[in-house]
Formats: sequence, structure tokens, C-alpha cells
Amino acid sequence: MPKACYVHIPFCKGNLKSNGKCYYCSFISYNKPELITGYIYSLLKEIGENYKGEKLETLYFGGGTPSLVSIELLSKVINKFPLSNNAEITIEINPEDGNLNYIKQLHNIGINRLSIGSQTFDDKLLHLIGRRHNSAKIIETVKNAKSAGFNNISLDLIYGLPTQTISGIKKDLNKFLELDIQHISTYGLKIEGGSYWGNNPPQNLPDDDIQADMFELINNTISHAGFKRYEVSNFAKKGYESRHNLMYWNNEEYYGFGVSAHGYVDGIRYSNYESLEKYMETPTNHEYGKFLTDLEKLEEEIFLGFRKTEGLNISKIKDKYNIDFEKKYQKVLDKYSDFFVKTQQGYAFNERGMMLSNEILPEFIE
Repeated sequence: MPKACYVHIPFCKGNLKSNGKCYYCSFISYNKPELITGYIYSLLKEIGENYKGEKLETLYFGGGTPSLVSIELLSKVINKFPLSNNAEITIEINPEDGNLNYIKQLHNIGINRLSIGSQTFDDKLLHLIGRRHNSAKIIETVKNAKSAGFNNISLDLIYGLPTQTISGIKKDLNKFLELDIQHISTYGLKIEGGSYWGNNPPQNLPDDDIQADMFELINNTISHAGFKRYEVSNFAKKGYESRHNLMYWNNEEYYGFGVSAHGYVDGIRYSNYESLEKYMETPTNHEYGKFLTDLEKLEEEIFLGFRKTEGLNISKIKDKYNIDFEKKYQKVLDKYSDFFVKTQQGYAFNERGMMLSNEILPEFIE
């Protein structure tokens, strides 16, 4: 039974240099603010038709830029869901939208976790990647969030950007830690199709060795500052792990509403239309759905579970899928023994394994 919900808000202002997306972005988003109100009403139709009324533990507004939506419209969406008393309600917000009044109103309607799209404190890099804010706006947004009553704040850090250096990462990390926040998400730059850089590859990218050094520096610095790395890319102070994202990595069911949203309900993985117009015409229909076989469920459990630093609980695997994990995957475990650690519950990647996980995990697929 789903206890979590993701809501996609597919709007953004475009970058500073054009009406396009930030150069690294391949997410489904549109610079069509005039359609926001109509989109929200289509979203409400989808929720009304497909949501079965379960009480939610987590609700997450992602994008795009959810902070472009008015408080009134966000309230309409939130009010569609019965929520547990301690539900985690997250919204992604860009620093340029982080004025005190708006953030106070977010807090007043029940949102209790902010994920701020900071990316870096280097103003030259922010301009280079097409972001609309500068480092001062990041600091201002965090201060405003604290003033408004938020005590669960996450910032994003991208590493491996063009011209980025190890010393630049050190400066970024010092700024992040000075702000006394609770959560940091780190992402190595990936050039993907659908992004501006996917069609126009940037120059002066750090090579793989430098990116690995950046990752090691980030991990060591943040881990020594009172944060625990609980997933490949995520660090949190104790008790501030993203409950919503842990739901994904624990392979639990969840709703996905909105353009291009993905969900997992009653054993079916589904996705919505990526076309804004098509979604708004028929918001209650999914574009794609697939009932997962037991083998597919098992393989997803392995892929997602190994993203967590605690790794896989093999007794739970046996209970859910009636297999002996060690026996079934002995060849893989032996082949990559230098990259796994045996835990009390099962197996986890060590640091080297985490860095090579994309190469190792496909070996678990039959």
C-alpha cells in the first residue's frame, strides 16, 4: 500500500542566457508560466481519479521549479491528501524564489522540508551553467528558511562542472557547512541527451580521476562534519535522512502525479505523458504501465538497495522472494569481492564499490 507521493511541477523560468533550461538539465520542464493554473487543475483531476485515499507518510513536490506555483494552488494539492501527523512534506525551491514571505507561507501550509537548488557557491560557475541565482541568494534563502521556522533544509552540490577545481570544491564545502543545514545532496555531472550540453558538449570538464578526487574530498569533508552518508549521493545529520527518497531505495510503492511522473502501485510501474498538452488533455491516463514479475521486483530491490550505504538485508530478500541471496549470486559476490563488505544484515558496497556501482550492478540481472 503506497504511503508516499511524488508530484511533478514541470515549469521553470529558463536560464539567464536564454529561455532554455540550465545547460545540464534533462528533466521534463517547460517555460510556460501561463499554463501553471490550468496544469494544477489537471493535476487535481488526476489525483481525484487515481489516488485511493491512503494516509501518506511523505509528499514531495519536484520539478521543474515547484516554487513558481502560488501558495493557493499548492494548498489545493496538499489538501487532496490525508497526511500522517509526522508526514514529511518537501518542496524543491530555487534561491531566486526564496523571499521570506513566500517561505513563511510554505511553512504555514504544512511544508516542513526544503530542498534548495544551490548547485555551487561559485558565481562564475553558476553563470556558466545557466542558473539565475548567485551565491548571496543561496545564503539569503537559507536564512529566510530558518527565520520562517524550517529546521529540515537540504542543499544540492554538483561536482565535475566545466572549469571546476578541487580548490573550488573545498570552498563550496566550507560554505555549505557554514550554513548549518541538515542535508546535502551531491551529484557528479552527467551529460545526458535532452540537455543543452547533450547536444553541445562543454569544454574544460575535469577528467575522471579529478572527479573521483572531488568525490572523495566531498565524502571525507562532509562525513567529518557530523553528517552520515546514507546513500550514494546523500548525506544527512542524524534523523534528517530524506524519508521520501528512502522509500524509493527501499523499493516501496508510491504514487506519481503530473507530467512525466513515475509511480509504483499494486505491483505496476507506470509513467505519465511527457507532453504537457497531452497530459492536460487526459490527465487521468498513464502513457505506460507494466506489471513487474517477481524476478524484476527482485532485481529492482538489489539495484535500489545497494544505493544505500547499509546495503541489502538478505533475510528480508529471502522472506520476500524465497531465495538464498548468497547462493543465487555467489559468482557475482566472488567476482567483485574487493568491492563488497559483509554486514550483520547482508552485503553493502565499500567506497570503491560505490564508485563502480554502475559497472557492477548489471551483473545481478539475469
